[in-house]
Amino acid sequence: MNRATEILNNVFGYSAFRPPQDQIIETVVTGGDALVLMPTGGGKSLCYQIPALARAGCGVVISPLIALMQDQVSALKLLGVKASFLNSTLDPATARQVEEDLLAGELDLLYIAPERLTQERTLQMLERSPISLFAIDEAHCVSQWGHDFRADYLQLSLLHQRFSQIPRIALTATADARTRGEIITRLDLGEAAQFIAGFDRPNIRYRIALKHNAKQQLLRFLKEEHPGDAGIVYCLSRKKTEDVAFYLQQQGFNALPYHAGLSGAVRADYQARFLREEAVIMVATIAFGMGIDKPDVRFVAHLDMPKTVEAYYQETGRAGRDGEPADAWMIYGLQDVIKLRQMMESSEGSEEHKRAEQQRLNAMLGLCEITTCRRQALLNYFGENLSESCGNCDSCLEPVDTWDGTEAARMALSAVYRTGQRFGVAHLVDVLRGAESDKVFQFDHQHLPTYGVGKDLDNNQWRSVFRQLVARGYLSVDLERFGALRLEEKCRPLLRGEEQIQLRRDSARKSAAKRQTRTPLPVDIDVALWEALRDCRRELAEQQGVPPYVIFHDRTLQEMCTILPQSLSQFGRITGVGERKLEKYGQTFLQVIEDHLAA
Repeated sequence: MNRATEILNNVFGYSAFRPPQDQIIETVVTGGDALVLMPTGGGKSLCYQIPALARAGCGVVISPLIALMQDQVSALKLLGVKASFLNSTLDPATARQVEEDLLAGELDLLYIAPERLTQERTLQMLERSPISLFAIDEAHCVSQWGHDFRADYLQLSLLHQRFSQIPRIALTATADARTRGEIITRLDLGEAAQFIAGFDRPNIRYRIALKHNAKQQLLRFLKEEHPGDAGIVYCLSRKKTEDVAFYLQQQGFNALPYHAGLSGAVRADYQARFLREEAVIMVATIAFGMGIDKPDVRFVAHLDMPKTVEAYYQETGRAGRDGEPADAWMIYGLQDVIKLRQMMESSEGSEEHKRAEQQRLNAMLGLCEITTCRRQALLNYFGENLSESCGNCDSCLEPVDTWDGTEAARMALSAVYRTGQRFGVAHLVDVLRGAESDKVFQFDHQHLPTYGVGKDLDNNQWRSVFRQLVARGYLSVDLERFGALRLEEKCRPLLRGEEQIQLRRDSARKSAAKRQTRTPLPVDIDVALWEALRDCRRELAEQQGVPPYVIFHDRTLQEMCTILPQSLSQFGRITGVGERKLEKYGQTFLQVIEDHLAA
């Protein structure tokens, strides 16, 4: 370790290791394998860079991101480290020179993409070269349960088979117990020492709120709290990244879109600008961010809810790597959940994989809805206990106003049960509030014991109750039955009176949040979709010379926003859609919804 400490001081300019860096480095320097879980910004790179310099030979680093290899190698060269990379961006002559340097023992570190590493020609070259260690960066990519699965990583167990005497170190910032288990299995790391550093990033402030008007909310956050700061804004779709980036550009921000649909050259250019320029905002899908080493990212914003807590933790961890205060800011709605569940249902994964993803999505939604310290819940997900509230999340700084929702929850659950677990939120609220709608009378629900028992709460309050019951696992959304709510086993004690429940009281929207419409809307209605549907209705009304309500009432448009129908049969079940209107307008409005979901 004397040599390792000398390298730390003289090459990297640090005076001491951060625990458990010293233990990890000692393990690898002495020839042992290691599995390292360390938060973003915790100093993972040193855990393989220093052993590579301390041991004889070249350290081979398997990285999934070609675009970042150049920056990592450039940074090492500035420190005097003999580093290079092998990937598809090199011309043949340059690639041959790198290979010759490797064979001659003239490299300290070589970064290589997994698809190139697993080629037989590359493996034979490595067998003829002096290798000090193999570092498998972003090791969660090997796990089919992980959030960044890469098929090429599945072949990396060959390192243990063909280079059994060379130490391996696998590193990741996020992996729950199941993902850790698969990393160990897939990479043959059963004998490896495991190092799980603390996941807490106390300098990051976690804040999560309901989505009302995403662009306006984001603009207010940036103008009031981060004018002139570098940051990342995550969106679910490619179209939305471009739309939001253009909107921010119009508002005077230096914003760039980033997604897998852009050419490699454009992505590389935008990434370079983000890393090297100041005050750049990257509006991106999850295609951006893994391995980003920009220290002064002051905020990470999510305009859509991530699929898993692991993804959320890793993405927010890109903020504040310099240890200075940073924000993890997110807005979400129940429609995010419906959209994510639709994506899961349409995926090609096995039923077991879909069930696991569903559980992870539920955990993410639970983190959003929690009324206690978010950091405690986040760390607990990764098996780490924080004994006291953090004092640096929205729940701690502005304690959530809660109310005893036990009786309301029982009413809601009873309404779901007595209507046959076949209906969505809008109809259930009608039943509870005693509405005299066509649908209530069509199904004879005015005679149910739950009809009209919930008049003390308004529509928004009831929607909040249902949203929170879904978030906490008492109810689930049946996508096969048009967004119907179903009872889960967990609800039995609550229905029997054996359990109490405190619910979050959703705060009223601030007047500063400019609305695009004067029509009062339920809190979880997506304003952008609402306005798109109204525009469509207005155009049709003008073409036919009739008032807009003749096409569809506002209530029908609201139900479209909530249900998000994907087919004519689903559209036909919406209140106010008869056979004639289904035939005349169905496809037109379905296209508006499809375009919005793709945005």
